[in-house]
Formats: sequence, C-alpha cells, structure tokens
Amino acid sequence: MNRKRMIAMKKNLVVLLLVVGCFAFLSPDKKPTIFLIGDSTMANKPLDENPERGWGQLFPGYMTDEVEIQNHAVNGRSTKSFLKEHRWDTVMSRMKAGDYVMIQFGHNDGKVEDSNRSAPAHTLYKENLIRYVNDTRSKGATPILITPVMRRKFDAAGKFVDQHGDYPAVVKEVAAAMNVLLIDLHKSSEALIVKEGVENSRRLFLNIPASHFKNYKGKEEDNTHFSEYGASSVASLVCQSIKEQNLPLAKYLKPSDFKEKYAFELPKIYSPHFKRDTFNIVNYGAIADGMTLNSAAINKTIDECAKQGGGTVLIPQGSYVTGPIIMKSNINLHLAKGALVIFSSDFNQYPLVVSSFEGVDAARCQSPVVAENLENIAITGPGIINGNGYYWRPIKKEKLTESQWKNHQRDYGGVLTADKKMWYSSEKALKGSLTNNIGKLTEGKTLADFEDVKDFLRPNMIRIYQCKNILIEDVTFENSPAWTTHLMMSEHITLKNLKVKNPWYGTNTDALDLESCKNALVEGCNFDTGDDGITIKSGRDAEGRKRGMPTQDIIVNNCTVYHSHGGFVVGSEMSGGANNLFISNCTFIGSDIGLRFKTTRGRGGIVENVYVNHVNMKDIPAEAILFDMYYAAKDPVVLAGEKREPPVVEFKTVDETTPQFRNFYFRNITCNGAAKGIFVRGIPEMHVKNVLIENAVLQADEGIDIQEASGITLNNITMIPKNANPVVYVLNSDNINIDNLKYKDGAEVLAQVQGDRTKNISILNTDITKAKQKLVTGFGSADAVVCWVKPAAIETKKPKGKSKKN
Repeated sequence: MNRKRMIAMKKNLVVLLLVVGCFAFLSPDKKPTIFLIGDSTMANKPLDENPERGWGQLFPGYMTDEVEIQNHAVNGRSTKSFLKEHRWDTVMSRMKAGDYVMIQFGHNDGKVEDSNRSAPAHTLYKENLIRYVNDTRSKGATPILITPVMRRKFDAAGKFVDQHGDYPAVVKEVAAAMNVLLIDLHKSSEALIVKEGVENSRRLFLNIPASHFKNYKGKEEDNTHFSEYGASSVASLVCQSIKEQNLPLAKYLKPSDFKEKYAFELPKIYSPHFKRDTFNIVNYGAIADGMTLNSAAINKTIDECAKQGGGTVLIPQGSYVTGPIIMKSNINLHLAKGALVIFSSDFNQYPLVVSSFEGVDAARCQSPVVAENLENIAITGPGIINGNGYYWRPIKKEKLTESQWKNHQRDYGGVLTADKKMWYSSEKALKGSLTNNIGKLTEGKTLADFEDVKDFLRPNMIRIYQCKNILIEDVTFENSPAWTTHLMMSEHITLKNLKVKNPWYGTNTDALDLESCKNALVEGCNFDTGDDGITIKSGRDAEGRKRGMPTQDIIVNNCTVYHSHGGFVVGSEMSGGANNLFISNCTFIGSDIGLRFKTTRGRGGIVENVYVNHVNMKDIPAEAILFDMYYAAKDPVVLAGEKREPPVVEFKTVDETTPQFRNFYFRNITCNGAAKGIFVRGIPEMHVKNVLIENAVLQADEGIDIQEASGITLNNITMIPKNANPVVYVLNSDNINIDNLKYKDGAEVLAQVQGDRTKNISILNTDITKAKQKLVTGFGSADAVVCWVKPAAIETKKPKGKSKKN
C-alpha cells in the first residue's frame, strides 16, 4: 500500500513539474531586447574626456527598463564589413523571439575605394539589408530599417546638400517590398540640421579644435560624428518616429516627470567646453588685498586668454576689488575656493551704456560682469562675486529697524527723501526717483541726457546679452545692485548649483531673469533674494511685442528658493510670450508667492504650455499658486496699514495688447502655510484658460478663488483653509471642474458661486455633508449652474445598528 502511494506521488510530481515547465516555457523568461547594428553615428563611444557620442548611446535614456538595449554598432562599419567580421553572427546568437533589431547603415557602404566596406546601393547593400531582415525574422524577432542619418553640409548660398546618393531610397525600397517597419532618419535629420541653421548646426557635430579634451585630438570640421547634444537630438528623432507611427516599441518610450511628455520630448541644451589652458590673473598683475582695483589685470588676462584660443581664466583664493569685467568668447571665468570678487563702490567705474531694464532698451550703468554677442562662455567655481549693492539700492525706512536705518546712513552715506522715509545713494539717484525715469532711450535721447540721474540707473550684476552656449556653475552671486543674473536674447544656457543671496529687502534684486531666451537648464540652484526668484520674461509692451522673442524650452529642476517675491515667476514683462516651461522637484520656503504668473493689460503676449510637477512649499505669505492678469507692480504681500482696492471690472477690446494665459499642467503640489491656496484672476475679455491642477495638498488661511477663468480642472485637491467660508469661490467663470475635493469637517460653505457669466461648474466625488452649507449663489448666478455628483461611498447612509450575522 505504501509502495503504491509512493509511486502515485512520484507520478503526480512529474506531472506537476511538466505543467510548471510548460508555463515557464510559455511565459517570457527575459524582457525583450533591442539590438542596434550600424556605424559610428549609432555606436557607443568612450565617456572619459571624449566629446563624441553615437545616437544609440543616448537612446537607452529615452526607453524604460522594461526593455534591454544592446548596441552592437561600431565605427566605420558597412553592411558588408559588419557581416564579414562576424558581428552579425554575435547578434544572431543572442537574438530570441520577441526581440527587435534596428538596422542603420549607409555612411561607409559608398566608399568604393575600400574593398572591405564597399557595398553598392542597388546590389550588395540591398542584398545585405534583405539578409538582415530575413535572418531577424527567422528568429521570431522584428527588424526595423533606418535610413542613413544626414551629414552636415551647406553650399555657398546656405542651401543644404544631401551626400547620401541612392542609399536612403534603397532602404525605403526594401522596407516597402518586405513590409518592414521604417524610420526615415535621413529625412528627419535633414529637417533638424536645416532648422538649426548653417552655424548653429555645428554644435550637433564634432567641430571641436584640439586641446579641448584629453582623449580627443580635435578636428575643426567633423560634420559626420555627433556631440552629446547632437546624439541626444538624433536619438529623439528616432523616438519621435516610433511615437508618431505607433510602432511596437512605443510602449517602451520612457515618460518624463510630466505626464503630457515623454523623456525624449523635453528640451535639449548644449553645454560649452573650453581649451585646456589656464591663465591666472595674479600672473597679469592682480593683487588680492581687498583694496587694490584689479579691473585692468583681470580684463588683460581675459584678453590674452581669448587671443590664444580661449581657456580658463583663474581667479585664485583671495579678495579682489574690481570694476566691470568684460567677458569674451571661449572663456571660462573660474573662481577658486576662497576667491572673493568685490565690485568697487566707486560709481565712476560704471559708465552709462546702452543696456536694458524691465524689458525695454535703456541707459544703465555698466554691469559688473558683461557678456555681449559672445559664444562659449562660463562662470564657474566655488568662489563668490559680491556686487556691493548696499551702496546702490534705495531702501525704505520701514523695512529696517531703527538701529539698522541709522547704521545704513552712517556706512553708506547717501541722501533721504523729503519725508525722511526713503534712502538713496546720492542726489543723482534721488533726482531720478522723483522723475521715475528708467533711462528709456526714446525720442532721440542719448546717454548724455541721463548723466544727471546716472546713479538712479542701477546696473544688473551679471548681464549676458545675445550670447549662446553659456555655463554658470557652482558660483555664488550676492549683494547685487539690481537684477542679479540677467540673460537676454540668449540660447543654450546651463545654470547648475548657482547660489544667489541678496537681502530680503533688496529692491529689484531678482535672482535669475531669463528674458527672450531659449533652451535653458536651471538645476540644483539655491536662491534667497529681495525680489522674484526664478523669473521668465520676454520684453515689455510694444517693444517686447516688436522683438517677438518668447522665452521657451526651459527646464527648472531641483531648485530651492527661500525669500523672494515669487519662487517661480512668469512676467510681468512677457510681451514676447513664453512657452514650453518645465518645472519639477522644487522647494519654495518663505517666498511671498510660490508659483506666480503675472501680467496686465497692455502687455500682450501669450504664456502657454507650462508644466509643473513635484513642488513643495512652506510659509508662503501670499498665494501658493497665483495667476493674476491685474498685476499692479506692488509688493505681493500687503503691508501693515496699506489698503488696496479691487480692480474695476470692465470689458475692453481684444487686440495685440491683450495678454493671454493658457494651457498649464500642475501635479503633485504641497503647501504648508499660505495666505491663499489658489488664486486665478483673468480679465473679462480674456480669461485664464485651460489650467489643470492635480494631486495637491494645500494648507492656507483661505482656499480656492477663481475669477474670470475658463476650463479650470482641479483633481484630487486637499484644501485645508482656516477660513472655510467658502472653501471654493467662483466668479464669472465657466467650465470649472472640481473632482474629489477634500476639506475639513465643519466648513461654513463648500462653494460660493457668483456672476451672471458663470456657467458649467461641476463638483464631483466630493463629500458635501462635511460643509454646513454646500452652495451659496448670487450676483446673477443660480444653483442650476453647479452640477453635483456624490461619491459612491456617501451616496446613501445606512442607519446605525448591529448587523445580522450569517
């Protein structure tokens, strides 16, 4: 009996193992693999001190980890040599059913002088492509043919020249005949190069002279191989084609921090590099005694470095007083640890020059650091630049203690206004304040016309104008006379680990202003200042609209802003527009307003496509999130005793001076303490439009206030106001959708809706029983404009009592 049982148990065990084995065979034991085969434009390259990258090297960064990527592409290979060297055999030995093979050759097949690589387009090249396709399919894998990526070449007239002959057409022919998936990189890369233009397209490729990288010899003209910027751009073209065609690989495209975008769709930024030569300012006469004026020595060092092809200008440890520093192309101004650059308090060092202020051309005192019409520039290193702004900035008595007020006058001289409530640096500065003249160069005025108010025209500390390929990294800027870091009409900007520190009362001391700029990365920065923190601008009124240069394609990541008028700000000078702004993983502590979007009638301009994710705020004196189209150029926090009247409501004709805010996508926002959670205020003739705020937890004195807005969606918002009368206020707005709003028990009023233009208000999946009164209407609105849908959990309430046991 026992023996029979043992035999039966063994048989059952064998059956079980067979079943498990079958299921193991049926279920994939490995995730799919994408094999890349091709030439140098696709291949991986050494990373150490080498600027070259293949697009296949950057491609994995745009795909999820649900797929493995093996890059078998090799420099200099053709369809013929790749086979001859048995590289295809290696790929075939690793390939399994469900894999993919991306095939891109053509650059080297046309080299008729090289018998090892030459493969004529219509014969051997075509035959080899067919073999790759058939072999791949024999393994149950999917081939994807890719046309050869373009080389960069323009003729004397600036017209693009295609150098690939019949090879791209043959790839398309094979794809069509054999029903193979096709990515036309030949076409899309030409469009990319043409869009970049004759000069700017150089940065896609390795047009890099000698001595820039230890492991790269350098070549003035290499229009085949890619820089990292070029490789990432081309990899994105491949991903774009996968997305547009909805190829099977589309499910593996990596999402970005922003739900509406894939990782490959975020802006690309080119970062400059410099010749590996160093010029020490001490060797050119600089004296680190904190007293000697070093303007001549520093600028002489920069001039000499530039003459020799550029490199690093080193400011070593020590204290250096200087006047304006004039940057030149291909210069990295590097401040060593312990280096302190102090800009002179002698106003005579800063002559009036043609500059700009608050979005308009104006006469200003020359900036302490000037970079105009340059390329490949940097300010780096752990040192400090101090702008001596206490000598320049006006200050209100009410912002200082009595002893601070007296000490300021003692230390910095200056003059007071007639009422003794405001300090200015000099009689010239005071005279300028009385006329409120910002130095606009209009009506035939010249610089000489502003000499009598010169000291009022404070300089921005760092002025970077019409430059490209800019790096600011690790340095500290402090005590600025006006705006601290002003980049205008510039492109390809990288700001990493920049620290800005100005006093909380520092007038006009924006930490960072990006004005009419494009392609910028702001990452890991830390700002504590007296005006706006991270600020997006694009010109003011008619001048800004005439310029017509929006600020666009900006990434702000992992930044912290302490005191400021706004953590992240757009406006109010946004007449040229702003779009494609991506803000993530930021912290705002003590900023007057967290996310601040401000404009006013007369500006014009369109601000659109703004994406925010993972922003945390604490101790915000005003609004956590603000859209305001009635900006009045006042401090965002009302001072004690100050009275502000609400704007007069009136319709005006929509024209080029009418500003527009639309298409905002905010997710995962928290705020621990604010005066108001969300404030949206458009104008009657142009509402704030299409705003999504999702997954937010906001604790504030007041809740949500929506006026003159259309298409506002609030999903999964926890709004905890101290004053819950009401939790949500809506005035003259339409298509407002609130879903799953959470709030504290005992709120006086859940929603107050007013205005005869209010319609289509939906409050869904929200527990209305927690409020004493769910709705108050008035001023032309009625209960019928609000649609309520109760959450299923509270649709019906069961009577209390013991339940019966089954």
